[in-house]
Amino acid sequence: MASLLGVTGAHAQSGPVSASVTIRADQPGATISRNIYGQFAEHLGAGIYEGIWVGEDSKIPNTRGYRNDVVDALKKLKVPVVRWPGGCFADEYHWREGIGPREQRPIKVNTHWGGVEEPNSFGTHEFLDFAELIGADPYVSGNAGSGTAQEMADWVEYITADNNSSLAQLRRKNGREKPWKLPFFGVGNETWGCGGNMRAEYWADLYRHMQTFVKAPRDNRPLKIASGANEADYHWTEVMLAQASKLMDAYSIHFYTRPRHEKWMDKGPGIGFPESEWISTLDHALYMDELVTKHSAIMDKHDPEKRVGLFVDEWGTWYDPTAGREPGFLWQQNTLRDAHVAALTLNVFHRHADRVKMANIAQMVNVLQAMILTDKEKMVLTPTYHLFEMYIPFQDATFLPAEFKAPEYRKGDLAVPAVDVSAARGKDGKIHIALVNTDPNRGATITTKIAGATGKGGVTGRVLTAATIDAHNTFDKPNAVQPAAFKAQRKGDEVIANLPAKSVVVLTLE
Repeated sequence: MASLLGVTGAHAQSGPVSASVTIRADQPGATISRNIYGQFAEHLGAGIYEGIWVGEDSKIPNTRGYRNDVVDALKKLKVPVVRWPGGCFADEYHWREGIGPREQRPIKVNTHWGGVEEPNSFGTHEFLDFAELIGADPYVSGNAGSGTAQEMADWVEYITADNNSSLAQLRRKNGREKPWKLPFFGVGNETWGCGGNMRAEYWADLYRHMQTFVKAPRDNRPLKIASGANEADYHWTEVMLAQASKLMDAYSIHFYTRPRHEKWMDKGPGIGFPESEWISTLDHALYMDELVTKHSAIMDKHDPEKRVGLFVDEWGTWYDPTAGREPGFLWQQNTLRDAHVAALTLNVFHRHADRVKMANIAQMVNVLQAMILTDKEKMVLTPTYHLFEMYIPFQDATFLPAEFKAPEYRKGDLAVPAVDVSAARGKDGKIHIALVNTDPNRGATITTKIAGATGKGGVTGRVLTAATIDAHNTFDKPNAVQPAAFKAQRKGDEVIANLPAKSVVVLTLE
């Protein structure tokens, strides 16, 4: 885990700040699971319909109903895993309504998100085929709220059975001869809230009961993920791990970053925000480290071998509803601030790679901190998309501890480290370093020493920044925020990088 060795006081707004970093290439840590870069796609607003699925008859170019532009963009992002169908939607979703001829599927009402019609056009086959199409593993969330253990068991059998059971034959009748691989299955979602408003003690017993019936062939058994805590509900984690740790493969927590985090109904706007909300958002994002640390400590007590993975399977920014749009669709613009939140959060996950084995940003398309925004035939990539693309080398890389001294960036009564760092040795053998300058007003000169690595090769880099803190891409100006080439100097075992204000830089040492 990285350590912050020293933080200086407030600084004047003139000239760049200086920071020193030591990366311990001679002390490799855990593998950073590629699944930390997972996505989340819920039946919410235009997340599925219009975002991913337009149908075979759409004038928008598509492959079997899936938008070609979105599919191509997600392939380039190397998405490792997608969680579906929710979210709150999952606990009112009955899978049998989403199979068979689409014209015969029932039309329901999405009571959670906007009260709009849910045509069930995108169901089990569509999702699992989509995951295959983009090269991602599927993570299916089971209905533990309004469903039954039998319904959950039947769904898993339908997906995984390779025999002549009635459910396997039904799947074949619906067009899929061979079973799909199902690596991950979630038992419940937010059972403390929209998934049933349960108490931890009740849910622990119900989870023990329901997971019993999640069965699959020996060579296709999914990991069972237990619905876990909301943010800092450590009691929930204590109860679940004490009562059911031996019956789960992973345990999930949810956390959303907000600028006015103490006021859920007044979170602040996605664009046009003041600098005070830039720093409060980044400060709240860094709270993820405390959450993961404390939940992990409880897990360590009951699971010292770290067999149970911690899945942060919902995270991201959540702002006030965008004016002129249906509030229940959770559409928001995505800015340079969101890219910084993503960088800081992913760096936290890297530092806890021994316990955090998956994370799923909310959400993939058109919802909350989306990778992609669409409008009819138009598509735009967001700053968060570009940040995730820059961080691809960290997937399945080996974490390298980083010790650093950084000054503060301060605004009002809030202060955060002006520099955040993460490093890893990639599968390509190269060292990759992520450097985040949180200060929107001052550049940062960072001197990085690499302990335990030869300094013969060169260094390449890319930077993500913009002129304003709320800079964002639009359908008219899709390239306002995008990565650019970045030059750093390498002298022996030292690398010197001059980061612009409010920037994220990823360096690769040959």
